[in-house]
Amino acid sequence: MNICLYGASSEKTAQTYIDAVEELGRKIGERGHGLVFGGGANGLMGAAARGVLETGGAIIGVVPHFLDRDGVLFQDCTEMICTDTMRERKQIMEDRADGFVMTPGGIGTFEEFFEIFTLKQLGRHAKPIAVYNLCGYYDALKALLDKAVSENFLKKQSMDLFRLCGTAGEVLDYLEQSGGEKCEAPSFT
Repeated sequence: MNICLYGASSEKTAQTYIDAVEELGRKIGERGHGLVFGGGANGLMGAAARGVLETGGAIIGVVPHFLDRDGVLFQDCTEMICTDTMRERKQIMEDRADGFVMTPGGIGTFEEFFEIFTLKQLGRHAKPIAVYNLCGYYDALKALLDKAVSENFLKKQSMDLFRLCGTAGEVLDYLEQSGGEKCEAPSFT
């Protein structure tokens, strides 16, 4: 299974997050899975890649040309794919992945998650999506989505399209158990 990871690229990320996502990367490799990610060397992206590398797992980095500069990219990818645009990057990451995990991050991470979540809701893919809720980072996201459900902006069933997970083991167990699930296009009536 190739697992697409979305996460922070910031060098200022707290060590607690770095350590936990590096451990997730190690577990990805130990379980025989590959990593698909944005190709970054820093933050949680870099942490995941270092963990996978440590266990000899495959690492596919996907990066737009404008980010190809010294110190930005993880140099030990098994395969590095350069794209012209961010949109092309996301499409390749989606196509190469069998499942997705969102680790803590900022606006880019949120955007990637919401796009893949929306596509699943629309029946465009049936791949599992895990949200790694380290240190309660995504508690507020869960509250926002629950509010959207309670106010009838989001169907309750949409909350079943992803799983909030508290540990690396839980993330991987969910992705492994959910691979190949059926996804029906929603009814808009």
